[in-house]
This record gives sequence, C-alpha cells and structure tokens, in this order.
Amino acid sequence: MSGRQGNKLPSNLPQLQNLIKRDPTSYTEEFLQQYHHYQSHVEIFTFQPDKPSKELTELLMFLAQVAHCYPEHMAGFPQQLKELLSYHHTVLDPDLRMTFCKALILLRNKNLINPTSLLELFFQLLRCHDKLLRKTLYIHIVTDIKNVNAKHKNNKVNTALQNFMYTMLRDSNPTAAKISLDVMIELYRRNIWNDAKTVNVITTACFSKVTKVLVAGLKFFLGKDEDEKQGSESESEDDGPTARDLMMRYATNKKTTKRKKKLEKAMKVLKKQKKKSKPEVFNFSAIHLIHDPQDFAEKLLKQLENSKERFEVKMMLMDLISRLVGIHELFLFNFYPFVQRFLQPHQREVTRILLFAAQASHQLVPPEIIQSVLMTIANNFVTDKNSGEVMTVGINAIKEITARCPLAMTEDLLQDLVQYKTHKNKNVMMSARTLIHLFRSLNPEMLQKKFRGKPTEASVEARIHEYGELDAKDYIPGAEVLEVEDQKEKGGAQEEDGWESASLSEEEDNDDGEWIDVHHSSDEEQQQVAEKVKSMPIEERKAKAAAVSTSRLLTQEDFKKIRLAQLSKELNSAPGKAAKRKYIEIDDEEEEEGRGELLSLRDIEHLHKKPKSDKETRLATAKAGKTDRKEFVKKKTKINPFASSSNKEKQKNKNFMMMRYSHSVRTKNKRSFREKQLALRDALLKKRKQLLK
Repeated sequence: MSGRQGNKLPSNLPQLQNLIKRDPTSYTEEFLQQYHHYQSHVEIFTFQPDKPSKELTELLMFLAQVAHCYPEHMAGFPQQLKELLSYHHTVLDPDLRMTFCKALILLRNKNLINPTSLLELFFQLLRCHDKLLRKTLYIHIVTDIKNVNAKHKNNKVNTALQNFMYTMLRDSNPTAAKISLDVMIELYRRNIWNDAKTVNVITTACFSKVTKVLVAGLKFFLGKDEDEKQGSESESEDDGPTARDLMMRYATNKKTTKRKKKLEKAMKVLKKQKKKSKPEVFNFSAIHLIHDPQDFAEKLLKQLENSKERFEVKMMLMDLISRLVGIHELFLFNFYPFVQRFLQPHQREVTRILLFAAQASHQLVPPEIIQSVLMTIANNFVTDKNSGEVMTVGINAIKEITARCPLAMTEDLLQDLVQYKTHKNKNVMMSARTLIHLFRSLNPEMLQKKFRGKPTEASVEARIHEYGELDAKDYIPGAEVLEVEDQKEKGGAQEEDGWESASLSEEEDNDDGEWIDVHHSSDEEQQQVAEKVKSMPIEERKAKAAAVSTSRLLTQEDFKKIRLAQLSKELNSAPGKAAKRKYIEIDDEEEEEGRGELLSLRDIEHLHKKPKSDKETRLATAKAGKTDRKEFVKKKTKINPFASSSNKEKQKNKNFMMMRYSHSVRTKNKRSFREKQLALRDALLKKRKQLLK
C-alpha cells in the first residue's frame, strides 16, 4: 500500500484506465471512487445542464472505456447516459453533448447497448443545430447498421429501424429528415438495405414539401448503379456466333472482293445482334422494386402539375415519371399532353424534354396519343425555317419514339421525313437516313420502293404487330436449319461410304493403288443448307422448326447454328427478288446503339458533323490554351499615371495605311550622315565657284 500511495491515480485517469484494463480486480476500489465521483457530478449537472463541465467530460470517457471490466457495477450506466442525453440534448453544452454521444458509441462498440434504442436516440439528435455532431452520428449510424448485418441479415433490427425511418422522413425538422434519407440511400448503395421495403420508404421522400428532401429522393431513383453497368458490359461470347465463326465461314475459300464485302456486312450485323442481346443496364434497379408504380407515377404527375418548384426540380420529376412509364409500361395518358406544351425549339432544356417523351413511349400506349406527340415535334422542329441542328434533333426524337411505338408513325409523315435524305445539311440528311434504316427493319412496306433497299429474308418477314397483338411462338425461330443439316449429314455419310467402297474396289483392281481424296468444304455445305432452307415455304419452315423444338434437347452448338442461320437472313437476298433492283445501302457513321430501357441524351443530340464554332467560342478556346504560358515581356509603367501618352504610343493606335504612308514620306526626307556630308561638300563647292566668278 505504501507504493500505491506514491502514485496519483485519483487525479491521473489515463494511468488508472490503463491499469484497470490490465488487472480490473486489483483496482476495484479506485474505480468505485471515480464512479461515486461521477454520480456526484451528475447530480450537479441535472440542476445546471447548460453549464460546461470538464470534470464530468473526463469521467464520462473514463467510465465508458472501463465499463466492460465491471459489468455488475456498470449495468445501469448506459441507460442513465441515454436518459440524460434524451432529456437535456437541446440545452446541453456542445462539447459535453459530443462527449455523451462518443461515450455511448464506445459502449455500443463494446456491445453493452441494444442497437435499436441507441440508433433511435441518435436519429432524434439529428435535430440539433450542430454540424459536427450530425456528421459524427451519420457515420456511426451507417457503420453500426453495416456491422449488425455483416454476417447475416438481422431482420428484427432492420424492421424496427425501417419503421422508425418512415416516421423520421416525415419529421418537421428538415435537417433530420434529410440526414435520415441520406442514411437510407447510403445503406442501399452499400447493399445493406437493398430490399423493396427500403425503396418504398424512400418513395415517400419524393412527395416531401422540403425541397432538399424531394431532390435527394428524386436523385436516388434517377441515379445509375456503376457496378451493375460494368458487370453488364462484360459480355460472354459463348452464347452465340462469334467473329471467328464468320471468318471461318466467309474466308475459307478463295478471297474475292464480293466475299470480302459480304464478310464486312456480316460483321456489322453480328455487332448489331450482340448489342440487341446484351443484358439491359437497368436504371438503379430501385425503380423495379416499387410496389405500385402506377399509383406512384400518378401521384408524381399530380404533384408536377401543381408544383411551384424551380424548373430544374420539375425536370427531375418529368424524368422520373417518364422512366416509370417506360420501364413498367404504365398508362399515364395525361403525361403526354403535359410534355407537348414544352416541345418548342426555344424552350429551355428542350432536348431533355424530347428525351422524356421518347422514354415514356411504349407499345401499349394507344397509337393516336403518341401520334399527336410526333406531329407536334414534326411541326415545331422538322421545318426548313429552323436551323439544321434543330431539325436533326427533331428527326432523332421521332426515330427514338417510333422505335418504341412503331404504330404511331403514319405513312404520310414518314414519306415527308424521308425526303430529307437529300437535304443540304449533312446532319439532317444522316438523321433521315437512320430513320429509313430503322423502318427497313421494322416495316419496309411503309417506305417508298426506292428507299427499301435490297430485300432480304429478314426484311420480308418483318411486320409490325397490331395494337394489343402478342407475338407468342410455340417453336424456336430458325430451328429448321438443324433438321436440314441432319439430313445433309446422313446423305453425306452415305455418299462417303459409297466413295470409300469405290476407292477400295479401285485399289484392288489397280496395281498402283492410287487413293482418291475427297474434300468437303464446310462453307459450301452451309451455303447448300441455307439455300435449301431458303427454298422452303414459310409454313414448311415453321412446321420443321416446331418439330425440332419439341423432339430434342438443343445444345449450345445447336443454338449457335440457329443464331448463325437467323443472322444470315439479314444478309441473304429474298427469294425471287435479288435481281430486280440494285441494293441501295445507307451507312451510318456509327453503329446504331442497342435500345435498352433508358435513353441517353446523346441519342437525341447526336450530330454526324460537328457545327462550326462561332468567334466567341474560338476566342475562349484560344485563351484557355494560354493559361499556362508565362509572360516574359516586361510591362512599362508610367512614373506619373496621369501623364499624357507619347507620340510613339499614339502611333500604335493609328490606322495601318496612314502609318504606312507617313512612314514612306518620312523615309524620303531622312538622309544618312554620309549623304549629308556629300550634300554639304557640293553646296560649298558651288558657292566657291560663284565667288570666283
């Protein structure tokens, strides 16, 4: 005991804390002394909760650090801290309030507090006007919920907190509601709370009267999941024909210009097919988890029509509504007339509004409703009184809308638009060509005969289904090629056996014993199979495809052969129509993008030729390139700033032609020193002669 009297443990809490953690039993007396000291400070604190207390701050952190060493003595300590903080958090000194929170976080990390009750308290503390405290609580809430669900989903805690979150989003304090929403969004992005309940709680934020909460909720549904996007970009080539298959098919025999062109066209078609079959990049899949998207979209539209928010917020509402309508194929007929009011070339952000109109189009919308949108775009944008960029944007928007709702396009409107194929502006011309290219694959019959191009098997089979018509098939299209190949292989095997027996008999008869080599070209065999399938009637093809689809299990190789056969339909000319007309090919400068659920602004604003920059843009670009250049010329400063300029400075501001003329005049009168010497000598000699006379 004499050695212990020499130390100053009662006043040196860090040293006592270190010793207690090493040997709790030996220092129980010192701990109890500090604990009683803490209780006396708490009694003083309850009378004056707004006063700062350094001693109470130190004791709080000390007890929180060693609470796990004395569980029997500290059983009521966490609950006491929560009650004190809950009753007095509005009047507490900021530093002391932060200490209370840190002590509770420390106790929670030691698993001495139930997470549900503590997190509910922390959500209430978000109402405090203390930015540092709110940031600390936000980090702890997200981290703690992540740790609770680290090993497995804790549904009990998650359900209780999500129910509490629902009330917090409706809190009268906008800061608390905003941070609560940020917590839910962060947990969703970290795949901790990525269930439908979380998403549907966040939907309530889209109807908040607080602009910050409203915008945060809209941004959540309008964001993009980068990880999912990157995952979808890594496509597998095992599911269908590859570029190597095409190379083997078209480049095995003699190389000719015709075969080279056919291979290039096949590669283009293959690239287009791969983009179509690529998995959809969903827009932040939260949109797909909404329980009742129809009701949600109707409420958003009603809010949009009565909204007095800024134009940027209204644009976000329009964007979300259009995505909901397009992805879930909703019926929201009042949305299209609302959008039509903004479809004017001078309208601010008109390209984005055109994008919204395209996103909200789908095959289930009655064609007459979309027709009014198309006519509005055509009348306001695609006219010769507008600039080339405006006309290009209009045609691009019409193309994207009709790609999703082909029945909305009328023959008269299409005939008018394709006439811009020969427009003097290259952007307008190329946009019209892409529209022609689209309808060649959708419904070539709507185009004039000169714009249909060379008919292929795929274009002959192309047909736009009537409104409400389902294209359901009980067979795999293109499967008939498998039966033809099987028959071909059987016939080839019999032929090969015949050739083999003939060669053997010939070897027996001939002394030389020469063997006859027979080469089978896979390219020629595929060509023969394609020709045989091509000569079949359509009904026979369907019957054979149905028989193959129902009578055998198809392997990956079989599916690859089917896809190759379907791909060749876009290359092979239609039977009986190959020699009628010359093929008119319309090439795009870039490959057509695969149409997913969502559009990008580039689909509407895409210009094939960059517009010429004006003078202001060129000057801004030139100045931007000179930012890193150093100024080596020393600027001359006047001693007297009010002094007048010199003649030399005035000459810099004069007209060049005037200065050029005055310079030439001055140079005539100005003589060198040598010329002056000679002139003086001549003058003196002349004068001397006069005197002598």
